[in-house]
Amino acid sequence: MSMILQLLPKIPLVARVALLHILGVSPQSKYMDLTTEVTIAVLRSFLAPSRPLSITHTQKLINKDPGVKGRIWVSNYTAPASPGSGIRDAMVRAIVGLQEGTPLDSSLLDSLSDAGPVEAEWTGYRAGATEDSKPPAISEHEKYAEMMKEAATPTTILYFHGGAYYLMDPATHRPATKKLAKLTGGRCYSVRYRLAPQHPFPAAVMDALSSYLTLLHPPPDAFHPPVQPSHIVFAGDSAGGNLALSLLQLILELNRQSAATVPGNQTIPWHGIDIPLPLPLPAGVAVNSAWVDMTHSSPSCTRNAPFDYLPALAARAPPPACPAWPASPPRKELYVADALVAHPLVTLLAARSWTGAPPVWMCTGWELLADEDKLLAAKLHADGVRVVFEEYEGMPHCFAMIFTRLGGSERCFAGWSGFIREVTGGKAAGEGEGEGKGESRFVTVRARTLEEVKIEVGELAPYGEGVMRERIARRGGPRVGGLDGSAAKL
Repeated sequence: MSMILQLLPKIPLVARVALLHILGVSPQSKYMDLTTEVTIAVLRSFLAPSRPLSITHTQKLINKDPGVKGRIWVSNYTAPASPGSGIRDAMVRAIVGLQEGTPLDSSLLDSLSDAGPVEAEWTGYRAGATEDSKPPAISEHEKYAEMMKEAATPTTILYFHGGAYYLMDPATHRPATKKLAKLTGGRCYSVRYRLAPQHPFPAAVMDALSSYLTLLHPPPDAFHPPVQPSHIVFAGDSAGGNLALSLLQLILELNRQSAATVPGNQTIPWHGIDIPLPLPLPAGVAVNSAWVDMTHSSPSCTRNAPFDYLPALAARAPPPACPAWPASPPRKELYVADALVAHPLVTLLAARSWTGAPPVWMCTGWELLADEDKLLAAKLHADGVRVVFEEYEGMPHCFAMIFTRLGGSERCFAGWSGFIREVTGGKAAGEGEGEGKGESRFVTVRARTLEEVKIEVGELAPYGEGVMRERIARRGGPRVGGLDGSAAKL
């Protein structure tokens, strides 16, 4: 009944969108069916209300665990905090090392949070279950063991959920992690990283690093044996894509710093051992609609508004005050201190170098984030990184995870999981190597036919790196609509 009452005021909107679609005069009608276009319009209206809920209220409403049911294994594990300040010290070294221009104030660095325990969900596909099956009444460790009996490959996906860094949870993303586990024959380690605004940057990035080290060097009470880095892929959607790439840039920077010192001179203390730098890199990174520009400097943030359910910046009203927000001391961004909004571990477009990174898969739609994803793909390629980039014609943000019955959604998950299987060596017996293995590929996937059209690398980025950096610097100074720019990103 509550949902019906919320939808009643949307009837005029639905009628208008449906009429324009049927007449074939809406921009979207050439690329999507009526149901999808109407759903996008309704979602957009919910995400840009004239009277938004508070941050606290929204978190309570969205960050709920619906329970575990169906063809899925979920085993909860909490990695204990490592004694000492090794994770935080490494984080601060990278933040300082990547900072450009004005040095960071020491009080800002002193205020950064410490590392802590990190929860995660081991997630796998449960083939013998039904859609209504409940988890067996066994321990979390036993659930992990049962999950591993069904894992056909060693592929391990270190997954970071989306939600603008202040919403969502591994629980909300179980359909996606279950599907990736099924399609790869492996398992996901889906991280319950700390959320903003209560835990601003770099809390989530430290949780991501702790989770990677947990896979490589399991704490004494862990369920799993050490995972080979060649079997691990960092993955995520939206803000989770940002986090996956931030973790990669963090490791690259720590390794660059290590290369400039005496070999073995830098370590990260971790549960009684000293992990030497350089850290091993994962087999790859695979991100869906990654949010890589916290300054919202790209033209697509306004140009692509008709195709996206994420509301354009100008349409977003600030939320009312609550215990979580405004922050103390005040800042304009939910996720990060104002002085760090354009930092390369926050706005990944600002990173000077990705040289040495493993292969990267990226997908985007005709969404607000399209330009920034294209710019990053071009930068990665220019730095010698193998990139597989897929642009989905006419599609909104993270469409494959929301509009699951679209042909393009199946194609997106096939590309996503296929890349992960390839780079981890997780192809099933008898499978071919796949066209283009080992090469960079840039394609547009047509909405109606799923035809792939090659994108020339020179046509990928809407403008050059110099213009990009000017736009980021301009937007990354005094923030324009800072909270409004971040609060609706999913």
